[in-house]
Amino acid sequence: MKDLLRTTAERAARYLAGLKDRGVAPTPEALANLGRLEEALPERPADPSAVIALLDDIGSPATIASAGGRFFGFVVGGSLPATVAASSLAAAWDQNAGIVALSPIAARLEQVAMRWLVDVLGLPPASGVGFVTCATQANFSGLAAARHALLERRGWNVETRGLFGAPPITVVVGDEVHVSVLKALTLVGLGRERVIRVPVDGQGRMRADALPPLDDNTLVCLQAGNVNTGAFDPADRIIPQARSAGAWVHVDGAFGLWAAAAPARAHLVNGYAGADSWAIDAHKWLNVPYDSGMVVVKDPRHLYAAMTVNAPYLVIGEAREPDHYTPEFSRRARGIEVWAALRSLGRQGLADLIERTCRHATRFADGLREAGYEILNDVVINQVLVSFGDGELTRRVIAGVQADGTCWAGGTVWQGRTAMRISVSSWATTEDDVERSMAAMLRVASEVLATA
Repeated sequence: MKDLLRTTAERAARYLAGLKDRGVAPTPEALANLGRLEEALPERPADPSAVIALLDDIGSPATIASAGGRFFGFVVGGSLPATVAASSLAAAWDQNAGIVALSPIAARLEQVAMRWLVDVLGLPPASGVGFVTCATQANFSGLAAARHALLERRGWNVETRGLFGAPPITVVVGDEVHVSVLKALTLVGLGRERVIRVPVDGQGRMRADALPPLDDNTLVCLQAGNVNTGAFDPADRIIPQARSAGAWVHVDGAFGLWAAAAPARAHLVNGYAGADSWAIDAHKWLNVPYDSGMVVVKDPRHLYAAMTVNAPYLVIGEAREPDHYTPEFSRRARGIEVWAALRSLGRQGLADLIERTCRHATRFADGLREAGYEILNDVVINQVLVSFGDGELTRRVIAGVQADGTCWAGGTVWQGRTAMRISVSSWATTEDDVERSMAAMLRVASEVLATA
């Protein structure tokens, strides 16, 4: 085992060191080589070192180099060095983080990490926190807590009686609601089509003046960080209206809420601390390994009521039991990596990570605009939308950039316009990465337009 772990660590280090010089997307040859994995299940055991060698030799070249500094597709961060190492150690520990009796260390690190988390994001310190797989599960958990609280007011126990015959809940979302919220609404039984959609402005922000009537049986879903523009719903205007009506406010803050950690960007989240629940991704801007998200609920009782179940064989103590705040029982100890990220960065390092990636996004926007291309959004955080002309030309530039391999950015359609979306989310991105990538984008765009 010792030799296997040592040689595997050497392979992993070699892979990471090689990202600087390789293309971001795998080559056609690397993709074709994946065919070697299509084999019948072996009849006999294999040497673990041979298994890892096969995995590295075939798998490493076929990866998308999202761990490097030139991947700008989707909102995908890399993994901080401390979190990669912590993940490896946690895998060796093989801890089930469901209950304290199975992993005292995982439970304690969750408690420390949740305290740091709500502090650095400016959320209520007594909030309940669950460590889940992703923003979709965080949205699901927050909406389940909302469902519990809203129906409890009507004397309905949804956890025991279900939704059959339950009083209806009015759900209000913005027209630019993220698909993960709609999926979560589906999973909690509230439906993704029976929502009231509120019009948005040119940046995708929910219009506070267009809100429908709210009451104490209403669930309002806000967005902190639009996945295309990075824009923030005006929480400082909407949440007071919701509060006065007794409505529950849930925030999809997958990556945008991290702006609270950077003093120069913290004004963007003004008012968001007044919500009732928040969904956050850690494998985006906090740069921890997949899969890692957090749900935060101001009144822990509602998250507990929505998630907790018990059985005689479980050893439940007086301390906070992690599985009482998440959908899962058995799960990996992902809180270890959140703790490692926050412990290694500290308050200043986290602020610098957020601010630095925002500056990189601004540099992309400025450089592309100076070259004559249209930037479609106000660049307030780490998201840039750029058009290279009509939809067909823009799609050709995107395909050309991806094929070139210097960097990788994806496409989107924003309020009827086709655009290339640049998301700068990785700690590993340097100024050199930005300049090198922008030069490639401009070169490809020039070549495409020359043949148009």
